[in-house]
Amino acid sequence: MSLLQAPENSALSPADPVELAALVAYQKDGVVSRTLVKKNGGTLTVFAFDQGQALSEHTAPFDAIVEVLDGEVELIIGGKSVKAKAGQTVLMPANVPHAVNATTRFKMLLTMIREPQP
Repeated sequence: MSLLQAPENSALSPADPVELAALVAYQKDGVVSRTLVKKNGGTLTVFAFDQGQALSEHTAPFDAIVEVLDGEVELIIGGKSVKAKAGQTVLMPANVPHAVNATTRFKMLLTMIREPQP
């Protein structure tokens, strides 16, 4: 096995810089996603939302970290409105209801972190 072999369940090439925002394209009136890494410990997924698109309120059993790559978004986390723009990162804690509203076209990297099972 080469030291630079891509990890299992990864769409990223090892030791190569990647412009995350370029990995997904905007789609009119749509939401596009691309999973980059899927492991037992968590996932990395890049999303592109057209303006006005949303994910309705839901919960997840693990922490989710939103890194805004382009544009602006309104996140509703536990009933609180949180506005974020490119270059900003927001934690959505496990088991807290949250929703996503694209106030402009925006792209994000979503990192889901799962706790190890005992």
